Amino acid sequence: QEKMKEAQEQIKKIEVEGESGGNLVKIILSGDYEIKSIVLTDAAKKENQDIINDLIIAAYNNAKENLKKKTSEELSKVTGGLNLPPDFKLPF
Repeated sequence: QEKMKEAQEQIKKIEVEGESGGNLVKIILSGDYEIKSIVLTDAAKKENQDIINDLIIAAYNNAKENLKKKTSEELSKVTGGLNLPPDFKLPF
């Protein structure tokens, strides 16, 4: 249980990047799914609002997937490779 608590703290410190539109939009997401930054390129800023919204959503979803993978990797280090389901929720 102590190792699990340690893993949770490590996961909170993780930061992952998600992108969309061929790097038009980048989002940095923390281990507890908090958005740390959103970067729009000049090309993205020239798009209409609906496209910008879609790009931001796609970048967030990409970051979320990357975070799930990274979280699984961290947990497998602690659990010694015990395969937990991908939708396993930690009690944050």
